[in-house]
Amino acid sequence: MASSHSSSPVPRPGSGGRDGIYRKDRDPSPPRCRTIRSLPDVCPKEPTGEVRGLCNGPSVVAEHDRWTVLSSKVNLPAALNDPRLAKRESDFFTKTWGLDFAETEVMPSFYLPNITREDFGPYLQEMAQRERIHERCKTICPNKDDVDAVSSITTNHDKSRAELEQVPKIFMKPDFALDDPATFNNVLPWSHFNSAGGKSSRDVASSKLLQEKLSHYLDVVEVSIARQISLRSEAFFHAMSSQHELQDRLQETQQAVAVLRGRTAAMDRVMCQGPLQALRKAMTRNNCVKLHNKLKLMAAVHQTQPTVQLLLSTSEFVGALELIATTKEVLQQELQGIHSFRHLGSQLCELEKLIDKMMVEDFSMYSRSDLSRSLKDEPQVLEKVHKPNAESQKERLESLVFGLLRQRKLDFLDIYSDEMILAAKAIVTQCVTDSVVHIEEIDTEVVIKQADQMRLMTFPQWFELLKNVFECFLLFLQRIKATLNIIRNVVVEVLNSNQKNRLLEQASSGASGQETSQSPSVLQGEAELAYLTHEGLFISDALNEAQQQAALAAQDQSSTVGSRIQQGRLETAGSDLTSGTSEMSASREQSIMSGENMMPTELELNRVVNNVQELLYTASDVSHDRCVKVLTARAKDGSLERLSSAEFVCLSQAVEGFVRDTEELSGRRSVSLRGALQSQANRFVHRFHEERKTKLSLLLDNERWKQAEVPAEFQDLVNSIADGKITLPERKTTGPDEKKPAEFLLVNGQKYAVVGTVLLLIRIFLEYCQCVNDIPSIATDMLTRLSDLLKHFNSRSCQLVLGAGALQVVGLKTITTKNLALASRCLQLVVHYIPIIRAHFETKLQPKQFSVLRHFDHITKDYNDHIAEISAKLVAIMDSLFEKVLSKYEVKAPMPSACFRNVCKQMAKMHEAIYELLPEEQTQMLFLRINASFKMHLKRQLARLGVINDGGPQHGLVVVDVAFYTENIQALKSLERLDLNMAEIWEQKR
Repeated sequence: MASSHSSSPVPRPGSGGRDGIYRKDRDPSPPRCRTIRSLPDVCPKEPTGEVRGLCNGPSVVAEHDRWTVLSSKVNLPAALNDPRLAKRESDFFTKTWGLDFAETEVMPSFYLPNITREDFGPYLQEMAQRERIHERCKTICPNKDDVDAVSSITTNHDKSRAELEQVPKIFMKPDFALDDPATFNNVLPWSHFNSAGGKSSRDVASSKLLQEKLSHYLDVVEVSIARQISLRSEAFFHAMSSQHELQDRLQETQQAVAVLRGRTAAMDRVMCQGPLQALRKAMTRNNCVKLHNKLKLMAAVHQTQPTVQLLLSTSEFVGALELIATTKEVLQQELQGIHSFRHLGSQLCELEKLIDKMMVEDFSMYSRSDLSRSLKDEPQVLEKVHKPNAESQKERLESLVFGLLRQRKLDFLDIYSDEMILAAKAIVTQCVTDSVVHIEEIDTEVVIKQADQMRLMTFPQWFELLKNVFECFLLFLQRIKATLNIIRNVVVEVLNSNQKNRLLEQASSGASGQETSQSPSVLQGEAELAYLTHEGLFISDALNEAQQQAALAAQDQSSTVGSRIQQGRLETAGSDLTSGTSEMSASREQSIMSGENMMPTELELNRVVNNVQELLYTASDVSHDRCVKVLTARAKDGSLERLSSAEFVCLSQAVEGFVRDTEELSGRRSVSLRGALQSQANRFVHRFHEERKTKLSLLLDNERWKQAEVPAEFQDLVNSIADGKITLPERKTTGPDEKKPAEFLLVNGQKYAVVGTVLLLIRIFLEYCQCVNDIPSIATDMLTRLSDLLKHFNSRSCQLVLGAGALQVVGLKTITTKNLALASRCLQLVVHYIPIIRAHFETKLQPKQFSVLRHFDHITKDYNDHIAEISAKLVAIMDSLFEKVLSKYEVKAPMPSACFRNVCKQMAKMHEAIYELLPEEQTQMLFLRINASFKMHLKRQLARLGVINDGGPQHGLVVVDVAFYTENIQALKSLERLDLNMAEIWEQKR
């Protein structure tokens, strides 16, 4: 067996094995010269009849005396591709030459040509013929050694196969069993031996023959088995040697394990028993400390209800709620399952609900008492007045707000809003009652309703009442603003504390991350301890137990710290009862810090802050709404519409002042009171306009269109407008040194002959402008009404003068040229003031309202058209006269003719009528037009008479009349330099 093992064909590394070079151990005996036949493989294939089937591959067991290429171990491909190695060494290069070695792509050399298949073409063609000849020779003359080997193997194989075929196939079946009757009868045919007459010599001979046959079968099989064993003897001996080596290694391992167990037992005895005993003592002590702390915590929890009652007696709702929350948390975490406290949790819940109701009721009572106390007091928050004997100020409102926020009762502002509305109604009622008491004319027993009482007041009495209401509401808003500022400060404080808590949590999370980085080492130590003390079968169970114990230890530690903190809170809550309110504020801040889960979120707190501001806006709107009711109650019978301009201006100024003050307090513009004032202003403007329009209509209907004297008052009024300020001066009382009325109205150095209606019209539109100065909000409406008034004056004057309506209305006999000229001059005066009025209104309007100014452009155009129509009317009057007179003109002596004398007389009358009324330029322009009409009619008459400028007698007579006409016209005032151009009366010669 040893020799067979030493002759194993497995390659071994030689002296150069470290360098990766394998060498074959050479046998010292000289090589045998005889031909050695290779043994088949360990698991040979069944012969298939092929001659070379068993000699193609190398044998693992057989010795190889003849050296072939497969025996080579010195070249690298043979070392890597050896099929007899246990496994292919794929990491050969990295194991030998290091990890840095890697297969890299080798770049082709630039000095070598690119070899293709075409380069081997000539060689292949040359060697193809030789290869065919060589193959043909190999077929005809095979190798002698190969033929011998194949023939011997084939002979032995055929022989053994023929012997095995003699054995019956029944013995070769895998399910062969002699206990089967059919198999037993086939192997031993007893029917052949059992004869009728008993045993005979024939039966004995048959029995021997069968025995020899079976023995022969056994010998054949044994010979075949021996042959197969001989072929595989080398592999069997190699397996036996491997088995012995494995047994030796197992024995060494067993000895090493025994030594290790002995040393481990010694370490357990020397190093672990004592420390484990110390750990048990320390754990026992910790359990005793926990029990003591738990008992102290139970004692503190037992005092919760008396402490809460004492805190509620001092209105310290936040402290009581925090104490209840802390106690409930302790009951759930630290004292869960204790029988004596089984009902305490439900009792604390009921007590918490009771505190919620108490806080809501107290806040409602506080709001009612704060808003219903006297407004003449200082606008301080209720119960926040410093007392000399007290150590600090009372903070009832702050305590209530903190408690309501703590319990998420965020609708407490609705309670304050309802109380605020009731208080606003009470303010108006109280003010009306106080005012009616001092008025003897109003019997409160007869007139019960306050609205009726206000309507019975005179305007000064009602105006004093309104100012008193405004003053009370301003004090009311100041008080509400002070209270809401306290509430806002509390909410902002809670919001800031929440943000501070979030920052602290972020910082603590970073610190806890650093602590958890140390936890693996602690867990590892706990795992080692569990491994040493574990008595079970699996070490993984010990590790799991170590992890569970570490988690429980951390939880116990945190619960111990939490219990200490909670116990400290309970003890602090009990000890703080005798301290001042400054300590209460500190505990309140601590409760905010600790009750983070109970406090509202930042979004909710921001919403509360916005609601506080909206509540101030609501208070302002409520105040305005109550004032609107006072205003509308007075205006129900139309008394505000009948106010004078000065009274309405006073009312408007009072309302604007109150609105400005409330906007400054609340910070938002309110529109209800302004809207009500605007509505009354519209009614006032309507009445104001209707009165003046009616007055103007009456003046126009009674106007006789004669020149009126101008009182000094109106001249001063016009002079004030010339200074650039459109204001209505106060009327002066007449004195002995009063100026006499003037004949003309002087405007910027020009004389205006006017009628009395126009003087009053000037005062009327100045009243419009003054009203706009006092009430800017009605500028647009007032502008529309003033434009309507100016249009009315223009249309009505046109109807009376040009339309001759004055003949029937006033009873004039005729509309004279003087009436027409006077109407034209009055219209010109109004046109002069339209741009001034426009500029004044433009200063009172917003830029987006400038579009309404276009009314003045339309009015100016209508007035100018009216003036032009009056001028055309004057020319038409003279035109009809010329047509009537010149139609009877005859060219004959005496000269000047009666016709021309009549024309000159009428022209003088016209000049006399309009000279003092119209300016010089307008008079000249008018007479130029009249002269043109005269020349046209004279030219027609001369053409009809056939008189031409031929120097004849008739021509001379006409020249005399024309010269008389020219002299008379140019003799009139302001017409001296008038170019009459009388040559146009003659037809031009052709």
